[in-house]
Amino acid sequence: MLDQIKAEGGSAQYLHLDLASLRSVREAASNFLEGGRPLDVLVNNAGVGAASGVTEDGFEVHWGVNHLGHFLLTNQLAPALVERARVVSVSSDWHYRARSLHLDQVRGRSWVPFGLGYYAASKAANILFIRELAGRHPEWGCHAMHPGLTDTNLIPWPIRPVIRSSLLTPEAASDTVIWCAVSDELAGQSGLYYARRQVHQASPLASDDSVAAELWERSVGWTEG
Repeated sequence: MLDQIKAEGGSAQYLHLDLASLRSVREAASNFLEGGRPLDVLVNNAGVGAASGVTEDGFEVHWGVNHLGHFLLTNQLAPALVERARVVSVSSDWHYRARSLHLDQVRGRSWVPFGLGYYAASKAANILFIRELAGRHPEWGCHAMHPGLTDTNLIPWPIRPVIRSSLLTPEAASDTVIWCAVSDELAGQSGLYYARRQVHQASPLASDDSVAAELWERSVGWTEG
């Protein structure tokens, strides 16, 4: 991938990062900050779905990777983020299925098949994180978004053949991600949820500012160290 970017006239640098390890997140952020480069755009895109397991730190894997890894990474990289930087978190319309974040049950393995309850909660957490981040850092543009149902390994293999015709290619799904990261249309907007380049109303859970504040404070405690 690096060779391809360079061949097309761009530049890129590899930075090792394992979002399932808070230690790795801190090391990656430290390595970036040591380079002294400003950061204009941070896209929190990596994630897991339909998985079973725990992270290095003992958190349920969807919760640990999809939320806590990105929460810590963003906060660790905050000194490098410039004024008017963009922070984009890739969420999912699956967040509408979450009725609770289950904040007292985030350690250990999932208690539902494929971990889909935790996946939904982690996607709601992505939106809540952006809401709270926007309030704490009004100098940035903070955006959560749904890329669309995408043909990636996040789709459980038993249902992939049934829905394959409705899946977007990764290239098509990246459209709103890139739009949130660079479009002038979003100047002055922050803390909102988008899909197909339009503002969408997030679920009542993901729109609750009191839940966003509690999630932030708990996340600080979980990632201290």
